[in-house]
Amino acid sequence: MSKISPFTLQVHDLIKRPGVMRELNPDVTLIEPLGEGAMSIPVGSVVEIDLRLESVHEGVLATGDVFATAVGECSRCLDEIKTPVEVDFQELFAYSGSGEDDFTVSDDQIDLEPVIRDAVVLSLPFQPVCSPDCLGLCAECGFKLAQDPNHVHEQQVDSRWTELLKLKEE
Repeated sequence: MSKISPFTLQVHDLIKRPGVMRELNPDVTLIEPLGEGAMSIPVGSVVEIDLRLESVHEGVLATGDVFATAVGECSRCLDEIKTPVEVDFQELFAYSGSGEDDFTVSDDQIDLEPVIRDAVVLSLPFQPVCSPDCLGLCAECGFKLAQDPNHVHEQQVDSRWTELLKLKEE
């Protein structure tokens, strides 16, 4: 028995009835994160969907907007950040799929999860930052440069000059 995605919707009232349309506003609680890496929408988050399902000759056309909040860390200073996610999508769920990549109506249902996952993950920033002018961390000691932009260290002496420094000290 395969697990049923929380993004699965019944469309029996739309099948083979071109011109019929239905609007929905489902809120889906995630059981798996959307995205991996620097930013993602974590498990337990609520994803809001404004959805319009239209019956067309070839299948069911799903058009919608997705709203959620992605969580991650700044790629410069490692502070936690939250970013609103707003993406739109449009996909045809065909009555019969001609290719392996086609989305289809199966058992009077459509599964929006792969469509929404693709739209959301592609919209997430690859290298998120808390602000465009984030200074990051000191490469030498890890100090957060936003706390003191003038943070400096004594200049390290090249190890090849240590013998000359000893002569200078004598």
